[in-house]
Formats: sequence, C-alpha cells, structure tokens
Amino acid sequence: MAHGIGAVGRVARRASSAQGAGESGLSRLIEVHAFSNAGDAAVAIGLAGTVFFAAPGDKARTQTLLFLLLTMLPFAIVAPLVGPLLDRFRHGRRWALGGTLAIRAFLCWVLAQAVEDHSTWLFPVALCVLVSSKAYLVTRSAAAPRLLPEGMSLVTANGRMSLAGVVGAIVAGGLAGLATKLGGASWSLRVAFVLFTIGTILAIMLPPRVDSSVGESGGIAMRGRGRGRVPLTADVISALRANAGLRWLSGFLMLFMAFLMREHPFAGWEQKQALLLALVLGAAGVGNGLGTVMGAVLKIASPRVIVLATLVADAVVAVYAAISFGLTSAIIVGLVAGVGQQLGKLALDSLIQDRVPDHMRTSVFGRSETLLQLSWVLGGIVAVVIPTRADVGMILAAVLLVVWAFFVLLWHSGRSVRGGTIGHDPVHDSPTEGFDRRQVMREGRSAPPEW
Repeated sequence: MAHGIGAVGRVARRASSAQGAGESGLSRLIEVHAFSNAGDAAVAIGLAGTVFFAAPGDKARTQTLLFLLLTMLPFAIVAPLVGPLLDRFRHGRRWALGGTLAIRAFLCWVLAQAVEDHSTWLFPVALCVLVSSKAYLVTRSAAAPRLLPEGMSLVTANGRMSLAGVVGAIVAGGLAGLATKLGGASWSLRVAFVLFTIGTILAIMLPPRVDSSVGESGGIAMRGRGRGRVPLTADVISALRANAGLRWLSGFLMLFMAFLMREHPFAGWEQKQALLLALVLGAAGVGNGLGTVMGAVLKIASPRVIVLATLVADAVVAVYAAISFGLTSAIIVGLVAGVGQQLGKLALDSLIQDRVPDHMRTSVFGRSETLLQLSWVLGGIVAVVIPTRADVGMILAAVLLVVWAFFVLLWHSGRSVRGGTIGHDPVHDSPTEGFDRRQVMREGRSAPPEW
C-alpha cells in the first residue's frame, strides 16, 4: 500500500511540474492547494455529524434556510474586511497563504477538543475555519499569476490547481473517514490539523518570485472615482454576471432535486430514493470533475467565450428539462450545470488574474466569491420556498435562466437594456491571448468600468 501511495505521489508530482510549472514554482502552489483542499475535506467529514443535519418534513426546509443564511457569514467577512487586508500583504504572499493554513491548523486542534467536550465553542470555531478557508482561496487566486510559466494559460493553471484539490480531497476523505471510524469525529479534525500544518510549511517554502513587486505600480488610474470602488473591465463584469447565473442554477438544482426526489420520486424508484438522489445529484459532481479536467488539459484561448458559452448551454438544458422532465433529463441538466459551474469559475478566475491590477486583486476575488455564493444561496432559497413540483420548478428555472442569459449577452454586446451602447476599452476588452497585462498596468491606461 505504501508503495502504491508513493507511486501515485510521484506521478502527481510529475504532472504538477509539467510545462515549466516546476521551474516557475507553480507546482509548489499546486501542492499547497492540494493540502488545503485535503484539510477542508477532513474538516467537513469531522463536522458531518455535528454541524450539518437532516430533518424530516417542513422542519428540514426551515433548517435548510437557516443553513443557507449561515453560509453567507464567511463571505460577509471576507469581502469587506479580509480581502482589502490581504491586499496590503501582496509583497508577503507566502506568509499570507501560510497564515491562512496555520490558523486553520490551530482551529482544527481546538475544534477537535470542542467536539469531544460538546462545547458551545463548536459553532464559532467552525465559522472561523470557514472564514480562513475563504481567505486562503482569494489569496491563492491572487498569487497564482506570479508563478505562471511561459506558454501556460491561466485557465490551464487554475484547472491544474482545482484538479489537485479534488485529488487531495479524495485522499483526505479516505484518511479522515478511517480516523472517524477508529477514534470518532475529533480524530478526523486532528487529521485536518496535520494536513494544514504540512500545507503551511509548503506555503512558506514558495519561491521568492511570488512576493516579487516587479512590474507593479499604483494600478489603473481612478480619475475621481469614489473611494472603495473597484475598477473592472467589461470582460470581467460579463464573466461575473454569467457566473452568477451558473451558480444560481447550481444552488437551485441541488436543493430542489433533493426535496423533489425525496417527496416525489420517479415512478418505479419509490423504494430506491437514496440511489435516485445519488444519480441526480451525483451527475452534478461528475460534471464538476469533468469541468476541472477540461480546464486542466484543454488549451483554451478565450476565457470570456467560455463563461458565455457555459451560460447559454445551461439555459438550453434547463429548457430541455422543463419541456421533457424525467430521469434522463434530470441527470443531463445536473451534468451540464456541474461542467458549466466549474469551467465558468476557472475562466472568471483567469480573467480577474489577467485584467485586475495586482494591488487590488485580492479584494476583487473576495467580492466575486461573495457574489457567487450569494447567487448560490438565492438559488437555494428559491428551491426551498416554491412548491415541490417538477413542472413548477423546472419551468421557473428555465425562464429565469433564459432571461438572465439574454441580458448578459445584451450587456456583453455593448448595448444597455434601455438602448444605446456601452463604451468599451479597446485594450482591456481584448482577448486574453497575447494580452500584455503588466505592460498595460505600468502605462496606467484609462480606467475601465467599475463594479
């Protein structure tokens, strides 16, 4: 077994170091992300029987609404507070990344004891772990461009990190599950402590170029803009709008299908509800995995095309499911939504990394993560409050997504909803391929639209 694990580790190291990633230091960041995701997976398993719950009937809906609101708390902290704070440490990214991992390691050790003692500190400490996890994500996304090797696109780099995160979560899930079986939930959290500690050490060992300030300046001129406002290019704004639709559908489908399959399963599946739910919701998980692999292995030149194409694809399959709802269409819509959510997020991250000045990139990532989580929560809330009927739910989802896709394409074309055109920046709205981001930032070109 040890020999097999070692062989897998060697293969993973070679894959993460390909295309110059080993020389640039990107492979080390990929390893850091793998351990971060592994630790998060171990935390989720450790808290599965304590923080997360399932209740029968209407009580489940009430508790689900409460859970949806609670998931917004970490983002409410990350966007206005943590994001700008981390922007101040853009020349100390190794320590910022290591700090988010070290904090989670310490909190997991405290959380393990809280679980054993059934302490009231369980929920606040768990919330702090979530906040630290989101702070890590926005910091990691902001640091990745500094380690990008020549000839590799940002979409590919983000895809490799996501794929490494999936592998790390799978391996850690097995370790944490075994620890939970042998010693209880608290030992799963102690496994997370070890994983986060290793991740901390790897983060501090990142190459010096991740802290380099070469090519940085004060950023794009604000020209009298209000304080606290963040300038974004039209491409980034379109990607954010498209991802909001993708994330809304994901949140809606997850909860609507969960309630629908439990209360009104397909004919012949009444005694196999667990399997039915696994098929329908598992399709979205498979889609996420496919999207991650596609982002890691495909050479995609234009992230802005990806986000619009995935939104249109989601709208099309939502209409198909609304017209002909059944097991096949439910699996297809979940699969396409999973692929779209992952590919769209990878493309959005790449656009932010490519188009947003370094000194405010972390703040933008914090706000984008908040917007996407809010979209997911809104989709979940709609799924909880509407009647649990397939025709009502899928028709509503199709109509809302088609309307949203229409307006996103309209905005992206340069036309406002009221008529007329929206000015575009010919430099910042150009495709990513061949775009000299650092040169434009050094020259301080005109300010793009604000978000």
